[in-house]
Amino acid sequence: MLNSYFTVKGEGNDEIVIQKSRFIGYVKRVETEEEAKEFVQSIKKKHKDATHNCSAYMIGETDHIQKAHDDGEPSGTAGVPILNVLKQKELKDTAVVITRYFGGIKLGAGGLIRAYGNATSEALNTTGIVRRQLMRTMTIKADYSLLGKLENELRSSPYSINRMEYLEHVEIDVFVEEGSEETFTSWMVDLTSDQVEITTGDVSYMEEDVTPDR
Repeated sequence: MLNSYFTVKGEGNDEIVIQKSRFIGYVKRVETEEEAKEFVQSIKKKHKDATHNCSAYMIGETDHIQKAHDDGEPSGTAGVPILNVLKQKELKDTAVVITRYFGGIKLGAGGLIRAYGNATSEALNTTGIVRRQLMRTMTIKADYSLLGKLENELRSSPYSINRMEYLEHVEIDVFVEEGSEETFTSWMVDLTSDQVEITTGDVSYMEEDVTPDR
């Protein structure tokens, strides 16, 4: 599992008009090539009257699945520009379809490349981009006399409180970036003069919105 990576929030779309041609961008987070292909086909079915439904997707921890389709546009002017935007933004597990309704004015190769790239960027930003960070759950068990200090310090730290449970002792679940467990434990020991019990839990991904300002 990757410690962190970028992808899209879920599914979304946006539209731009260039020289009277409509470019409608559709975006979806996908985990398999089969899911990506189904998404592409669903947009093609939805816009079967469109001039073109061009697409690209990038899937896998190492981006080992990369595909681009021009769908009738001149070779290299649609699918590859879409894929290049995914690469530039370092997005994984993402599929994009750009539907074009021709407006009667030819854009030329350079114009098409810019148009498909811009339509992709707009659709991605509208959908939203997230950073998925692998986090480890660390559970702190402490006496209630330490609760105020622990809560104040944790809330002003890089760590995130996930749960607080008030039993015989207070238990606090904290999300810690994978690989930072020892640093966190040492900090807790120093902070409380080794008066807490710390256990290590499971790992899971947390998502942070990193969509650029438009």
